[in-house]
Amino acid sequence: MNIVIDSNAGFCFGVVKAIGTAEDELSRRSKLYCLGDIVHNNAEVKRLKQKGLEVINYDDFGRLKDTRVLIRAHGEPPSTYETARRQGIELIDATCPIVLALQQKIRNGYEEMKSVGGQVVIFGKPGHAEVIGLNGQTENNAVIVSTPDDLSAIDFSRPIRLYSQTTKSREEYERLKVNIAAKSTDFVAYDTICGRVANRANELRRFAQNVDLLLFVCGAESSNGRYLYEYCKQFQPKTHLVSNADEILPEWFFGVENVGISGATSTPRWLMEMVKERISRL
Repeated sequence: MNIVIDSNAGFCFGVVKAIGTAEDELSRRSKLYCLGDIVHNNAEVKRLKQKGLEVINYDDFGRLKDTRVLIRAHGEPPSTYETARRQGIELIDATCPIVLALQQKIRNGYEEMKSVGGQVVIFGKPGHAEVIGLNGQTENNAVIVSTPDDLSAIDFSRPIRLYSQTTKSREEYERLKVNIAAKSTDFVAYDTICGRVANRANELRRFAQNVDLLLFVCGAESSNGRYLYEYCKQFQPKTHLVSNADEILPEWFFGVENVGISGATSTPRWLMEMVKERISRL
């Protein structure tokens, strides 16, 4: 059996930067707080916890004083920075540069829309860490749209400025733009999907079509991973979603010669290597 790991799979630049920052801080100190899971992958979160990274939520954050807290790649709303200033918390900001640039664009767009009675619309997953940070740039007044056909909350009589969460599907975003343009006379959409995420679809299609079976490795909380997994299944029906090597079933591999292993932008390379090792031992 030939087992190949997708060379394009694994952590994106933003996640690499955040994890590198955390490891650098932990090499000098035995403990570091992180506001939310640093990446949507339980195995990687567990590895960093063993090094001293303690994940906290917003309630915990509000009770801290005079300490250091890591901001993960997803970014944070302005309220987090205000709390830090008030509580004497030093923020170690590992927000992805692409997300930071998008936050600024949305902040500018919101100021423009406020002056003309318009609205900012964000295509994203409600409650997702990045979307919380993006909505914060609008004083939490943005309209959050989760699917291309989710238009009920949009007021088409007012100007619209549309942005996307960086990890959403480009195909779905294009459909949403068409749907809004058909109903609005004052509408501008901005291309804010991360280029790495957009290119992954084409890379994955080629990879999936060249193997007999594909294992897609990602955490259950990864929206990017869920989207890419479903995308793979369109081109390779024998695609299985696993979060770790223990979920692999031997019967999947009967009569299979070429196995591919891929993952989301939140999937560590070492985890895909573990999956390959487990298959090799079957």
